Amino acid sequence: MIRFSDEVLEAQSAGRPIVALESTIISHGLPRPRNFEVAVEVEAIVRETGATPATIALIDGAIHVGLESSQLDRIANDDNIVKASTRDLAIIQATKQSAATTVAATAHIAHLAGISVFATGGLGGVHRGHTYDESADLQALATLPIAIVCAGVKSILDVAGTLERLETFAVPVLGYKTNKFPGFYLTDSGFEIEHRVDSVAEIAAIWKNRPALKTNHCAIVVTNPVKNQMDLALHNQILNDGLAAAEKNHITGKAVTPFLLEYFHTASKGESLRVNIDIIKSNSQLAAEIAIALK
Repeated sequence: MIRFSDEVLEAQSAGRPIVALESTIISHGLPRPRNFEVAVEVEAIVRETGATPATIALIDGAIHVGLESSQLDRIANDDNIVKASTRDLAIIQATKQSAATTVAATAHIAHLAGISVFATGGLGGVHRGHTYDESADLQALATLPIAIVCAGVKSILDVAGTLERLETFAVPVLGYKTNKFPGFYLTDSGFEIEHRVDSVAEIAAIWKNRPALKTNHCAIVVTNPVKNQMDLALHNQILNDGLAAAEKNHITGKAVTPFLLEYFHTASKGESLRVNIDIIKSNSQLAAEIAIALK
């Protein structure tokens, strides 16, 4: 059911640390041609840190854990790549489509493949003004034992509502060298984190304590704030304008996030792109360090 790249198969056989990487950021999150370049750079960061990258996607209906260069290029440049969450996987397989995987789908496949650490940019969550409009990412985090490194949730979401849902699902949220919950483009979303960790050794100890306590049914969210955030005033202006534009154009559901990310990119004249790239690079390095510590 899952096709592994030679690099990932070798790492599994040798018991080396592996980091799962999502592919939606490549297909839908970054503009061409920078998306392919960043995908290659991120995989290189994981390797240089001492782990093996496993970018996850579906190609012609087949689930791939670890992509060859040509497959990575296809995810980055093929206009027919769709966006797949967990609910879509069996459908994508049956119809033999090609798809990039969201946080939920990537975490699900990584768990099936025996991979415990996953790096992404920002989590999905509760949408603003829509109590029942929630990303499937939250349900995935509630049910999958995986350590996920992120820059909090995207600031276009209802951050307070998202944190409440994570608490309800008993998903632990750790601040890596911070007590502030990051807001993706911003180092501080305005909300506190109860639990701070200052080393990957602490994260590994928490992870290893969970099985005996029977609290290992869900994810651990490790939040890693971007080092050089977007200008706060610029961010707030673009966010307000983008939300208004989405409403005016009747953009709803899963179309909202790519619309607002593109709006940020255009309105900020590339500043949001710079932050987005910094986030995924930093998170991938930290995830690789965690994967090594878990081994």
